[in-house]
Amino acid sequence: MRKFDRVIKRVSLLIGFSLAVTLFAGFSLISVDLGLIDFRTVNKGEWKPKSIATDLGNEKKAALIKLGFDVITKTPELIGPMSKDIKMRFAGNNLTCQSCHLEAGTKPGSGSFVGVYNRFPQYRGREDKIGTLEERIDGCMERSMNGQKLPHNTLEMQGMIAYMKWLSEDVPEEKEDIYKGFVKVDLPEIKADLVAGKATFEQHCVVCHGNNGQGIRPGENAMYQFPPLWGNDSYNHGAGMHRVITAAEFIKGNMPFQQATYDKPVLTDREAYNVAAYINSFDRPQKSNPEADFPDKKKKPVSTPYGPWADGFSAEQHKYGPFQPIMKFYKKEYGISKNK
Repeated sequence: MRKFDRVIKRVSLLIGFSLAVTLFAGFSLISVDLGLIDFRTVNKGEWKPKSIATDLGNEKKAALIKLGFDVITKTPELIGPMSKDIKMRFAGNNLTCQSCHLEAGTKPGSGSFVGVYNRFPQYRGREDKIGTLEERIDGCMERSMNGQKLPHNTLEMQGMIAYMKWLSEDVPEEKEDIYKGFVKVDLPEIKADLVAGKATFEQHCVVCHGNNGQGIRPGENAMYQFPPLWGNDSYNHGAGMHRVITAAEFIKGNMPFQQATYDKPVLTDREAYNVAAYINSFDRPQKSNPEADFPDKKKKPVSTPYGPWADGFSAEQHKYGPFQPIMKFYKKEYGISKNK
């Protein structure tokens, strides 16, 4: 009987050792390519945004929705400088839509497309009129993409609209605010510190965007792995991301990449504020006719870095802050409350 017990014990040890080896090998394989694994942990029954990979299925407009997804994730190749069809080169740089609208527009805190279709048409102060979702995309094309409007009758535009509509279906009311826009930043009541911003950039940003802010691109004919933050191939000075407050909100909820989230930021508000100013202190393309933006100048965001404005504050203060005195001025003089 004792001999039998010893045999059982040895077998158990062998099985345990085999399991340990198997698990070790498995974790070794996982470390080779983390990109193969979906790390999103979703409780059973918990709502999550639709995924092209798992949820497209037998959708009636599946092909059009997939085209929209491709335009958003492969923008330079389909409607930009890398397009084989010269007539389709509407984007002027090699950024993708998801350079800002992360994870193809499904990441909360990054200007997500989840629910966006349901908010249009909407009034926009930059044009001082009610605008369509197509016109909102036009704004991105002319500013963030430093290009020209994409005709509304193209399959590529219709595909993006179909994709955004699909993502906006059946979104629980309690989830809408989570996916809308960016996280809020408690703005320091001082001018942004470019020296401190540079230090934050060097600590957290250079690994992806490089010391010169030009990102990582495997080759001249390849898309960026990480986008440039300034220079000729970045967004122009008319883009929303060129406003320090908007950039700080985006950075706080999303950077460093794959570390920060809307509810668990890595950088402090002051760090996000300073590094946003540092990034936007460099040269970039200039949008033509920026003075036409915001026909009613009183509705212009206080952090818009180009004039004219409906106040007497300097261009430097509009770009780098402090912004609270400008906000107080608009509240006192025009009864307008501003937060960016």
